[in-house]
Amino acid sequence: MLTFKQMEALYWIVQLGSFEAAATRLSTTQSAISKRVQELERAFGVAVFDRANRSARLTEKGTEFFEYARELLERREYIVERMSSKEALVRQIRIGVTELTALTWLPRLIAAIQAEYPKVKVQAEVDLNATLRERLAAATVDVIIVPQTHEVEPYTSTLVGQVQNAWMCAARLAPGKRVIPLAEIAKFPLILQGGLSGTGYVYSRFLEEQGVALQRVLASNSLIAQIGLTLSGLGVSYLPEACLARMLKRRTLVVVPTVPALPPVRYVAMHRAEQSHSLSAAVARLAAQSCDFCSNLLDPGS
Repeated sequence: MLTFKQMEALYWIVQLGSFEAAATRLSTTQSAISKRVQELERAFGVAVFDRANRSARLTEKGTEFFEYARELLERREYIVERMSSKEALVRQIRIGVTELTALTWLPRLIAAIQAEYPKVKVQAEVDLNATLRERLAAATVDVIIVPQTHEVEPYTSTLVGQVQNAWMCAARLAPGKRVIPLAEIAKFPLILQGGLSGTGYVYSRFLEEQGVALQRVLASNSLIAQIGLTLSGLGVSYLPEACLARMLKRRTLVVVPTVPALPPVRYVAMHRAEQSHSLSAAVARLAAQSCDFCSNLLDPGS
């Protein structure tokens, strides 16, 4: 007898590349996943996976079964979410965000989800851009909100907003000239985000394109640490202007204007393509409506 559990096992083995990853995704054991596949093979008298290959490689018949599984599960997801009222839909949505979103508008997004889907349980995690992308690929999160690092992203992508960053430093480090050529920024000790950061990735490419040769660089993958190091007068860093507006007004930090200025960093909500009609798509929509990089939860007056 064909069951949804068998089809789910087949689908996630193929999507994630291994029996172990599928077991993690379905909150069960690897042996249980293997048993479901074996039941499927016995029921139809066909081999779904090529046992001669150590990887989860489908046979010709297995490929056909996978397409049926994909269609069946997508249709089930669609029916459940269309036929259930928003007040009755019981689900869990796993959201991954980077530090800046957590520092600014994550509570607003969670409140919007809970208002529209009262019975949906929201699980939110904060991590680096690169890690969140890996987790989306492994289906251990449903939606991620990260800086856009390429013109075309590999998942369904919704633009939620953008962040204008500027070079900043403690007042005593500020250069005498009001505006300096971008290349001169390299004369200062710099506090930059590492390559695992989306903003760090975007700006490292920008500086390279502008021919800026970096010399004295202190890398930090933590935005809070980056702000703290900059406030301590250890160097010049790119930081979000709107979020730190009160510090700029008090001149705790000052802007170092450059020509050209730093380009804005676009933020997107991404989810897997097979969830295009799902709760994940609704969360991406709510993220676009909730986005506000002007607030600062650590500075309530902002």
